[in-house]
Amino acid sequence: MVSDISQEAGFSIERACRVLHLSTGVFYYKTVKNDLPVIDMLNELAEEHPTRGFDWYYGNLRNRGLPWNRKRVLRIYRSMDLKLRRKRKRRILKRPKQPLIEAKKLNETWSMDFVSDALSSGRRVRTLIVMDDASREALAAHADYSICAGKVIQILEQLELERGLPLSIRTDNGPEFISKKLAKWCEEKQIEQKFIQPGKPMQNGYNERLNRTYREDILDAYFFDSLEQLRILSDKWLDNYNSQHPHRSMKGLTPNQKCKLLKENAVKKEELTITINNKI
Repeated sequence: MVSDISQEAGFSIERACRVLHLSTGVFYYKTVKNDLPVIDMLNELAEEHPTRGFDWYYGNLRNRGLPWNRKRVLRIYRSMDLKLRRKRKRRILKRPKQPLIEAKKLNETWSMDFVSDALSSGRRVRTLIVMDDASREALAAHADYSICAGKVIQILEQLELERGLPLSIRTDNGPEFISKKLAKWCEEKQIEQKFIQPGKPMQNGYNERLNRTYREDILDAYFFDSLEQLRILSDKWLDNYNSQHPHRSMKGLTPNQKCKLLKENAVKKEELTITINNKI
């Protein structure tokens, strides 16, 4: 309207605004959208999945429940020049042999791995299993459609609030675990990443056995119509496993009982150290 009056009557923009009783600020105002969250998510997806195109990225964002409309995401995608890129083949890194040494203390070593399955609709789901090697506690069994490195970090940060962090984490060489994002986070938290050798799953044997138990008890035992159903049963399984599952390797103790014993031993050792130091 302001532009039309300005052109037809030969008025300046300021005079046309006065005629319409508008502030010039209203005319020149342009909505500023905060695109940073969209940019961050697209960058993360592009780093993890460089061979995917816009439709895949947008579908992934929708599956996560993010509210951004297609037109906005496409505009940002084009401005970032995220064209379909051919993913370069990565050479498999030579990993030193990682013998499965028994952890003696809580939070000494954690193990992580994924278990995959599908809902009754055929849609794929993944569960991230995290365990404490010393107590054999299942610390997390988080199910989702997709779990990127950023989500792995969120799960670990939640565990940090509940029980602290480990000195080291053992994993295979999956893309989520070897990502720069997770490596940087582990470095900041002073956590050593231990990678098993490719094709040597038993170097992560504790977690492999836990994965098998989870699959037998949950994934192979039920049909799931929704992700929510899987999550509810996974949470129940987590509590049941830690409180009721005896381990022959721990003389029949459950993970919770082993955890309690390790805590008591740590307190006794600390008290003994204090007593010896006082005598000296």
